[in-house]
Amino acid sequence: MAREDCGVYHERQKLQLCLLHALNNLFQEKDAFTRANLNAIAEKLVRDVPNQETWTPLSIVFKPHHNTVTGNYDINVLISALEEKGKSVVWHDHRNGAFSIDLDGPDHTCKLMGIVLNVSVRRFGGIWKSRHWVALRKIDGLWYNLDSDLPDPHPFKDTDELRQFLDHVINDNGEILLVMNDRN
Repeated sequence: MAREDCGVYHERQKLQLCLLHALNNLFQEKDAFTRANLNAIAEKLVRDVPNQETWTPLSIVFKPHHNTVTGNYDINVLISALEEKGKSVVWHDHRNGAFSIDLDGPDHTCKLMGIVLNVSVRRFGGIWKSRHWVALRKIDGLWYNLDSDLPDPHPFKDTDELRQFLDHVINDNGEILLVMNDRN
């Protein structure tokens, strides 16, 4: 289900398709990517590196870059999907806190398109631990947390609040990936 009540596109979490939702939220477009697109990217990654996969009966469901039933795509699928759209990914160095990220550039000229986070989450009363993809994007001069687990997009009041949030992500061993508008 997607929400656009406030003028900001926001998909909600289904299965383990958080990467799909994060990408569509990042691009502010319902079908910027589909499950079929991401599955094809994951399969191409396997074909591009032959002999990396050892077949077992579980290989039908658990592929090297995704789970065929629930989704759960990995970083390689994220990077390949973004490259298909002419974007590049810069892994943020944790040693440099959030203060080193240029969050204040104008929307139309900024090289930073948005931010994708990979954070640790606990579900089902804490018994299931996994990772979750989250998109952050500046829209009309305001940064939003477009986490598909949230009922609605969450606007940050300013870049200081966003930096505090990003520092919290770093302190909780989350990963910060900067999505750049043009490749370097």
